[in-house]
Amino acid sequence: MLQLMLVYFGPFYIFKINISSSYRYMAVCIAFVLNYAAYFAEIYRSGIESMPVGQYEAAKLLGYNRAQTFFFIILPQVIKRILPSITNEVITLVKDTSLAFVIAVAEMFTNAKALAASMSSVIPYVSAGVFYYVFNFLVAYIMEKLEKKLSYYR
Repeated sequence: MLQLMLVYFGPFYIFKINISSSYRYMAVCIAFVLNYAAYFAEIYRSGIESMPVGQYEAAKLLGYNRAQTFFFIILPQVIKRILPSITNEVITLVKDTSLAFVIAVAEMFTNAKALAASMSSVIPYVSAGVFYYVFNFLVAYIMEKLEKKLSYYR
């Protein structure tokens, strides 16, 4: 939430740049890209560092150069190892989109809140919750299928 506010309000307060309401969506995208790029970079870094030195030595003995070693030997193994962490981050990203209300971006939960207030009913909240659940279930299902497809043991 703080990052969203910094990306949206920062240019005005720090650099005295006038911001328009059309910048809101771009600010949300920039904040989420910066935030999740850091998380994904750390996931990939830890996956690469978790590879045993013997993999690099074997590739060198087989005559692979550094790029071939990375793309043909290390990266396929890293992807298998980091897929559960990537799944968690994608699910968190889906849920974090509701934070966009902080800078007045009309996302689904904000619309559900407005509908619930006008209807005096909780049905819009339930609908929004069901949507988040179904979307996250689909992400988890697809990633689980991908994990099984990449499994060593079939």
